[in-house]
Amino acid sequence: MHAASASRLGDAHPRQEGPTDLRLVPPALAAWATAALMLGATVEWAIGVAVAGLVVGGALLMAGRNGDDGSESAGRNGDDGSESAGRNGDDGSESAGRDGDDGSESAGRDGDDGSESAGRDGGDGSESAGRDGAGGSGRNRTDGSGRARWAPWSGVSVAAVLLCAAAAAASAGLHGADLRRGPVPELARQYARVTADVELTADPRLTRPRVKGDHVAPTAVLLKGEVRRLEKPDGSVAGVRTPVLVIVDAKAKPGGGGRYRSGGDERPRAPGAGAEQGAWLSLLPSTRVRVAAQIVPAMVGGDRIAAVLRVRSGGPPEVVAAASGAQRFAGRLRSGLREATDGLDADARALLPGFVVGDTSRVPVELDEAFKATDLTHLLAVSGANFTILLALFIGPPGLAQRAERRGLAPRLGIPLRTTALVGGVMTLGFVIVCRPDPSVLRAAACGSIALLAIATGRRRSLIPALATAVLVLVLYDPWLARSYGFLLSVLATGALLTLAPRWSAALQRRRVPPRLAEALAAAAAAQAVCAPVVAVLSARVSLVAVPCNLLAEFAVAPATVLGFATMATAPVAMPVAKALAWCASWPAGWIADIARTGAAMPGGGVDWPGNWTGALLLALVTVVVVLGGRRIVSRPRICAVCLVVFLLVVVQPPPLTRVITGWPPPDWRFAMCNVGQGDATVLAAGDGTGVVVDAGPDPLLADRCLNALGITRIPLVVLTHFHADHVAGLPGVLRGRSVGAIETTGFEEPVDQAEFVRRQAAARRIPVTRAVAGEERRTGGLAWRVLWPPPDTGLAPGTGPLPTTGPVPEGANDASVTMLVRSGGMTMLMLGDLEPPAQQALLRSPAAAELGAVDVMKVAHHGSAYQDPDLLRAVAPKLALISVGADNPYGHPAPSTVAALRAGGATVLRTDEDGAIAVACGARGLLVARN
Repeated sequence: MHAASASRLGDAHPRQEGPTDLRLVPPALAAWATAALMLGATVEWAIGVAVAGLVVGGALLMAGRNGDDGSESAGRNGDDGSESAGRNGDDGSESAGRDGDDGSESAGRDGDDGSESAGRDGGDGSESAGRDGAGGSGRNRTDGSGRARWAPWSGVSVAAVLLCAAAAAASAGLHGADLRRGPVPELARQYARVTADVELTADPRLTRPRVKGDHVAPTAVLLKGEVRRLEKPDGSVAGVRTPVLVIVDAKAKPGGGGRYRSGGDERPRAPGAGAEQGAWLSLLPSTRVRVAAQIVPAMVGGDRIAAVLRVRSGGPPEVVAAASGAQRFAGRLRSGLREATDGLDADARALLPGFVVGDTSRVPVELDEAFKATDLTHLLAVSGANFTILLALFIGPPGLAQRAERRGLAPRLGIPLRTTALVGGVMTLGFVIVCRPDPSVLRAAACGSIALLAIATGRRRSLIPALATAVLVLVLYDPWLARSYGFLLSVLATGALLTLAPRWSAALQRRRVPPRLAEALAAAAAAQAVCAPVVAVLSARVSLVAVPCNLLAEFAVAPATVLGFATMATAPVAMPVAKALAWCASWPAGWIADIARTGAAMPGGGVDWPGNWTGALLLALVTVVVVLGGRRIVSRPRICAVCLVVFLLVVVQPPPLTRVITGWPPPDWRFAMCNVGQGDATVLAAGDGTGVVVDAGPDPLLADRCLNALGITRIPLVVLTHFHADHVAGLPGVLRGRSVGAIETTGFEEPVDQAEFVRRQAAARRIPVTRAVAGEERRTGGLAWRVLWPPPDTGLAPGTGPLPTTGPVPEGANDASVTMLVRSGGMTMLMLGDLEPPAQQALLRSPAAAELGAVDVMKVAHHGSAYQDPDLLRAVAPKLALISVGADNPYGHPAPSTVAALRAGGATVLRTDEDGAIAVACGARGLLVARN
């Protein structure tokens, strides 16, 4: 025991236990599976399963206790205190068959000299509590040579599984019944209007801005909580405790265009994101608010909410009970962290709160999607990695399990072992409160608590039993975790790091890979291999860049996290110091953001995959084949080098090589229409690696990938035909990593919020913004164009109303679209933006009509909608009509009547939802078209 050590800090080499104890794994898995099944079962079924498991398990347990010999093994209760020969050699050393030829511990155990300490087999010779299960059955044992083996399962082992399953069934049955009892579910089926007091159980969050058609869908505030008091429509009041989801449709004041920033200004904010939403978003967990709402059933079953409360807010929230003291303190810490990071660049300002406390409210959609594409989202969900870093600072590196308390700040400060464990427990509690009890946080805290208990009792921290115990305890406490994908991924990743990673690291080191690199590569590969099938179910995509991106990001995670926690701790008492620490942390945070964006922008960074469990099984089989194949080639440097080069070519897809293999883009292409879904993005070739971009589409990642595939690195001009979201929301992807000369827009600045978004993007990169007017002519390289519409001085100044005009005031943003006649390589292309019939007819009557005639290519207006002017179609008579449209869009684009009219005029019609990206070149026999 450490307590018996001569030093109050404990022995330098505390007592070690034997092989990894896996006895808790089957009971934990049984409890997990039972809880997942019983949550949706009726109370009768849950009671039946619980009783059956209890009866059978109890009977087996009693039978085991009343066995024929009724005695424990000599290794547990022997009078002479010696270990049995089958478990440990007479000299107290580990057998050669276990970890090494001379009885030394393997490198994965982190022993200094590889020998077991005398305290392992000397003294009282007893096994630690972690190995003395009931009856001693089902444990790892050793044969005569000391090799670990499984003992045959006994009735006691089966009893443990059945009893844990029975407990899980009972707990899940009770939690599931909570959703179905009381007045809330019945009122939800009636879509009743109620007044409820709701106690928040999590931080409010804002729904992500989402491009829906030509606008950004209004955002809403989401609050998870429990209804504590319910006033029914008849006026009666009931006291309940039912979990619900509250959706607050908070609106900004008319014309206000709020300034709430949820993500570093990287995407256009939705209309109505203003001060009222900020009041709801400032609420803390444990706060009780009173809402008047319509109660409706949950759209998706199987979740932990009984109903949804829809609040049509007319003002700030009505708080009836303030948050608890602990939550207010945690809120001040989180607020201080946000304040300290306010002056940083957009990426660091968004990511640091996410790394430290899981606060992703500032992470823009574009960056969030990049993290998902590269499988780096675990960095934004506070997990065991964060807690491990904290414990490592305090008690030492967790890898040094047999003497973890000998490192870190605790022994340097002279803190005794049990006090170290006590302080660590306080840190664990604070970690959960500040970071919120999400699944990964709970799992990390539970594992850390068991590790601290091992330190306090003087027994070696065994991480596999700790993980199994954490799963068992958490599933019994909160059975809904059994259905949480986040909890599943957290446990799988931790298990991979504890089981696969050490073996893979050792294998790489035997092949002369540097230890630090081997450990990092093994950890990233092991976690990805185990978690990839589940991620594929969620995203229907497999990332090919996940392992390299995680490997490159790993070296920046610890500095960013440590400096971030230091920033949060110092912010309440010394804000200047906190800001200095935050500035230091911004460098590794920016590095991680760059890695995510770079990986996500790779043309071959991911492949589509079946998003179901059949696809997950297929991916698991592919992973096994890759791992087995990798074991054969890893010792052959030349083959490894070839495989690495092939992998890089597949992921990067350099345009010259891609052109040779796929024919995309075709040689001497002139126009290219990107496949960006329901939106517009077109590129006009202007030289080697140079292109004029007309509109940016709705998605930054898709726009970026299209430009990468075309090899565009320089953009003399970006033309935004109008400010609808499906034309401008992808602007960050167009600007990222490229030299941009200027941005040209229409003068009709509506919607106002998206016009402001464009100006913010331009100002952040010091790109000038100009206005396009009819009559303007430009040329760059072999590309020339003339602006045909809108007429001069047609538009709106923000907040001032119509400007004096010489042309008609547009009825909407579509009719103010910049219209261009482009000439390149002997071809002409008419780009109509989203012009509708009134503006199309006005264009035919304008002086610019003299420029119009038969054209080679036409970008059909408004995604091929039915609103087209027949006279304009006949006047331009295109040979090729291109329609940019999203598959299965809800608008019916393109309209069959429009397609028919174009074909009747002799045009070949191509559309991105069926043909993909389209490139046009000029050949000796006419137009050449390539599809990708």
